[in-house]
Amino acid sequence: MAGPGMIRYVALLVLLAAIWSSAFVFIKVAVGTIPPLSVAAARIVIAAVFLYLYARIIKESLPPFGKTWVMFFLIGLFGNGLPFTLISWGELQVDSGLAAILMSVMPLVTLLLVHLFTEDERITPGKVVGVFLGLGGVVVLVGPQALLNLGGDAVYQLAVTGGAVCYAIASVIARRLPPSPPVGRSAAVMICASLQMIPLSLYLDRPWTLSPTPEALGSVAFLGLIATAIATVIYFIVVSAKGATFLSFINYMIPLMGVFWGATLLGEQVEPKALAALALILAGLAIANYKSKAPSGEKTRISKGP
Repeated sequence: MAGPGMIRYVALLVLLAAIWSSAFVFIKVAVGTIPPLSVAAARIVIAAVFLYLYARIIKESLPPFGKTWVMFFLIGLFGNGLPFTLISWGELQVDSGLAAILMSVMPLVTLLLVHLFTEDERITPGKVVGVFLGLGGVVVLVGPQALLNLGGDAVYQLAVTGGAVCYAIASVIARRLPPSPPVGRSAAVMICASLQMIPLSLYLDRPWTLSPTPEALGSVAFLGLIATAIATVIYFIVVSAKGATFLSFINYMIPLMGVFWGATLLGEQVEPKALAALALILAGLAIANYKSKAPSGEKTRISKGP
């Protein structure tokens, strides 16, 4: 029987999955009256402020300025600025539940990138099968003909998938970071992402001219404070106590919960091909991670929130 400690961390894991998966719904609401670029910029700024203040409260400092900040800048770009914008833009046309399914290919893409660009973990036949199953799920969801023509919603769906690829790139870069206080490091990444996104939002969207609805503003506040900042804190609590292998179970929960939130809160219809794609992607994840020999959390791929 699981003790109180394990129940606590299982509850935190489910809570984290619920937060990250529900973010797709809030993105869908936010982009109704706020441009995707400004949605991304606003949530990053909110998260940067929160994480910096939280780091100060727990007496963690920002890493010293130096070459490491170049990596923070890249992680801010590929782990926050680009994917937040791509996912938000994709959800202009893509249902939130389908976005959650598409995003779940991130751990599989990371497998390929780790094999190509690091010596940490080599790909195996099982992982190859897993990757192809996951990519097959994307093809089923988007549609082979749509991929050939790149018309209709296919471009938006591929934008969401591009967000997953960005997260995978950020994951590979993060593996090369030297040890540093986790919350302070996250604050540094968000600060770098803010410096990238604020000028773009001001120049391209002129946010002072927008007329967002209260629902859109509330959604952006949720995305920045809950889905990005507080979720990051929960993430570090769980991974530091139970390890990334335990946390990796979230890869299976996020797409399932994302479909549930979309259907429940937005009344989205779940088509049979979406369920087939979800089954293929989850099967790919299971096969790719079967009997994984990763000795530490650094070698376990974990989906990030949108």
